Amino acid sequence: MLHFRPARGPTIATAIMLPVLIGLGVWQVERLHWKEGLIAAIDRNIHTPPVMLDAGRMQPQKNDEYLHVAVRGRFDNSKETYLFASDLAGDPGYHVVTPLVTDDGRTYLVDRGYVPPERRDPATRPEGQVGGEQQVAGYWRWPTAPGLFTPKPDLAHRIWFSRDAAAMAKAVHVSPAQDAIVDADAKPNPGGWPRGGQTIVDIPNNHLSYAFTWFGLAVVLTGVYFAFHVSQGRLKLNG
Repeated sequence: MLHFRPARGPTIATAIMLPVLIGLGVWQVERLHWKEGLIAAIDRNIHTPPVMLDAGRMQPQKNDEYLHVAVRGRFDNSKETYLFASDLAGDPGYHVVTPLVTDDGRTYLVDRGYVPPERRDPATRPEGQVGGEQQVAGYWRWPTAPGLFTPKPDLAHRIWFSRDAAAMAKAVHVSPAQDAIVDADAKPNPGGWPRGGQTIVDIPNNHLSYAFTWFGLAVVLTGVYFAFHVSQGRLKLNG
């Protein structure tokens, strides 16, 4: 016959902690399914033919991150700003973000690509300051809010440290159609700068390992609880 005399303190603590650990594991499983759906949607968005951002088409929505888009308009090179970032090789520099104005007056912010620090000044890359109507293809990117330790923007030099599209637009006195940025593709710019095609798709998905961790802790807690009672003679099998 099984003889079990639960100790009050450990039983109360386990009764509180065990549902919490199991709940966290279940939550991570739910997050896993959500993240897998997000990654699948992004993969579809990237590999579709570019969607033209014209006046008669619905504008991208929140689930359209990395949507392959195209837009025609004229760059307002006098209002370009600079996002401190690196290129695909990890070399530090700036991404040149320039307003592009369509014929019907809509404005989009375009990340035209990377320039090294010595090319930030547009006077060092005059060929790239293209005029006239241009068609840009690239990927729709929603902004990222500055973090707790993100440096403040250098407004005097129009340098930013996060993809805060709304603040960038406000600083140069433009009203974009949406608070987003179009990352230009790798089509070469005259003179070679800025260098487009800098989009990195990096969507970490660690939720399965997190789920195993929480469920594992729940199993360990249960084992410790019963091992304690066995060691104290409170759980034993009487022959």
